[in-house]
Amino acid sequence: MPRLSLGLGVQAIRKVGGGGVAPITTSKAFNSSGVQVGSTNTGDIPESWVASQPTVTSVIFANDNSVTSIGSYAFENCTGLTSIAIPNSVTSIGSYAFNGCTGLTAFTIPNGITAIGTKTFQNCTSLTSFTFATTSSVTSIGEYAFKGCSNLTSITIPNSLTSIAGYAFGGFGLTSITIPNTVTSIGNYAFFNCPSLATVLCYVEQSAFVGSDAFTTTASPLTIRARSTDASWTAGTGLSFQGNANVTVIKNL
Repeated sequence: MPRLSLGLGVQAIRKVGGGGVAPITTSKAFNSSGVQVGSTNTGDIPESWVASQPTVTSVIFANDNSVTSIGSYAFENCTGLTSIAIPNSVTSIGSYAFNGCTGLTAFTIPNGITAIGTKTFQNCTSLTSFTFATTSSVTSIGEYAFKGCSNLTSITIPNSLTSIAGYAFGGFGLTSITIPNTVTSIGNYAFFNCPSLATVLCYVEQSAFVGSDAFTTTASPLTIRARSTDASWTAGTGLSFQGNANVTVIKNL
């Protein structure tokens, strides 16, 4: 029968009547030689599926919409993984799922995901691109979610977001960030140790900073641009706010 190659050791799928192709019902992981090193036909990706297997370099997910979640620790410390395409059917990614994937360079969150869990992308030190779907459904970013992503210099927070947990962006390579007015809660040390973070476009009132020291060890001075009509902010220089003692507030948004 004719076969269609999907690359890197993936068995091709059969053509069926009407010109379509049979659905892939098994998710598989491969090493750089194309040898299969992980397989699951349970639909959802189980917890710790191929965790701590540095030889994993590519993943093909089942395409029959059966994959709706990626379990906690599923790809933790898969240091050889440089890219991965998450199916649009996925609505949940567990905590630590990609923690320590130091080879991962880019990631796109599908529009069905509603939350990024604790330490999901912690120490993804090669990550330089992180994109939310245009119609993102993400409402919360968990503790330490992006901690240690030192080469990720920018990220666009979606307008769906309401909560940023403590240390979420700690040790991040950020140079600037826009906080949309949908955010109502920013936790302790949320942007801790982001020494290059020099500009914050802040569309939220000060009351959204429910924790402390969100901007400890950020750039000095740190410029916060607030809405001109927001009475919770007072324009000035040399101000102290959330752990940074040299803040300039400009009300011009």
